[in-house]
Amino acid sequence: MTRSATAPAGAVAPRGETTVTPPAAASAAAIRTDDPTTDPAADSTAAADAQASAPSGLPGSGDDDPDERTAADSAAQRRTRSAASPTGAEFTRPRGMFSSLRVRNYRYYFAGQVVSNTGTWMQRIAQDWLVLSLTGSPLAVGITTAMQFLPMLLLGLFGGVLADRMPKRRLLIHTQGTMGLLAAGLAVLTIGDVVTPYYVYAFALLLGLVTVVDNPTRQAFVSEMVGPKDLANAVSLNAANFQTARLVGPAVAGLLIAAVGSGWAFAVNALSFAAVIGGLLAMRESELRPTEPIAREKGQLREGLRYVKERPELLWPMVLAGFIGTFGFNFPTLLSGFAHDTFKVGAGQYGILNTAMAVGSLAGALLAARRGAPRLRRLVGAALAFGTLEVVAAFAPDYWTFALLLTLIGVFGLSFNTSVNSTLQLATDPEMRGRVMGLLVLVFTGGTPIGAPVVGWVTASYGPRLGLLACGVVSALAAAAVGLVLARSADLRVRFDLHPGRGGRVVAFVPRAAAAGKGELIPAC
Repeated sequence: MTRSATAPAGAVAPRGETTVTPPAAASAAAIRTDDPTTDPAADSTAAADAQASAPSGLPGSGDDDPDERTAADSAAQRRTRSAASPTGAEFTRPRGMFSSLRVRNYRYYFAGQVVSNTGTWMQRIAQDWLVLSLTGSPLAVGITTAMQFLPMLLLGLFGGVLADRMPKRRLLIHTQGTMGLLAAGLAVLTIGDVVTPYYVYAFALLLGLVTVVDNPTRQAFVSEMVGPKDLANAVSLNAANFQTARLVGPAVAGLLIAAVGSGWAFAVNALSFAAVIGGLLAMRESELRPTEPIAREKGQLREGLRYVKERPELLWPMVLAGFIGTFGFNFPTLLSGFAHDTFKVGAGQYGILNTAMAVGSLAGALLAARRGAPRLRRLVGAALAFGTLEVVAAFAPDYWTFALLLTLIGVFGLSFNTSVNSTLQLATDPEMRGRVMGLLVLVFTGGTPIGAPVVGWVTASYGPRLGLLACGVVSALAAAAVGLVLARSADLRVRFDLHPGRGGRVVAFVPRAAAAGKGELIPAC
């Protein structure tokens, strides 16, 4: 894949570069392509005017000094400033794998999340084990998972509205504190040996209700800490943080459960929220880039849906995320089927399969952190590779080949996840970001109660190979269809050149007006 250009803010983007433009930019095209007939002199003049009109000391302008910002900044002013560089060139500069950690507030947040995510994975393992030990039924474990995800499916959009209405830092302090109290309550019941499956169901439901608000708020708060130019990097590092905890948390939970029981894993998770809350409280408010909360009015939920519907660069990535989240990410059901029925291995080998995916996901997150701004063609390419690899893995001849393919699936699955997250955030007006991220969480994770039973039925009836094959086919077809729609919305078409020459591309997007001639090629990935 090609990297973004390192043009300074206000410069005209090189031809053939596909960038995510700021929402206030004059062009609303899903994939930006400079007109091949544009007059270079006019380009230079426009670039100079844009650069001259761009003030310093603004989020995304290259000046991180928060003291330059004034309390009178409004959402309208911030949108005007974004429009000063319509190409979005300031977002395209790769600044290193850990560039967002240069921001003091984000360092505090990241450190707290390292501790909290580890505790969260500990609770997930302990919760499933507790329900299984109380009931002896895998169905009861599935009910617990459904209770935790169902609120997101039903109320996810309302969580995004609340995220836009309230100061995000303050809201996160309350949601994280509530989650800590829920973990502590479950710990007391379990350690006191009075817990029942119904208590666990109730706590899972309450946790899901809090997550409805917490998840979109956390996603939207990232941009307030780091600003647009480091947003993609911060989103990728958050994913790497989560995947690292996915490797560490279950192992620690297993040791703790075996030594002292599930209740103490819940207790450790409750304590872990103190790290997040402490990091939020230690932030310098003057260095944040807060979005002004919107006033409470009727119709704000419909306004968010209409906002996404009217913008192809938001709508179609959201549609693709819905297909991938609902059908592509059903690995708990599929991996247990492959381990038990297809390869006939034990619990240790089953754990290796999960570890292989986690390692691949961590690698994908770190690779994404090295890139510049997200690109729609990279997003679609990652989704297409993810679905294709699932199809290939369905025919894996042996256990270790399957484990290797799972690692690659993890790489591209996480690349898609981070790309769609940062793409939507960068293309969304600040006052709409909570609702847009709430919708993303809804379609990506809220589809689990729908897709999991369908995939489970196919796997139970026809075997895990056919179940994974179906997931891969749906994901790949959705990626191909969305890619074609986005190309059409940008007035592009696919062009194949079997003799591209030096530096050329076999597969590329080319403007339709130039398709019949030599036309400038836009790399497909």
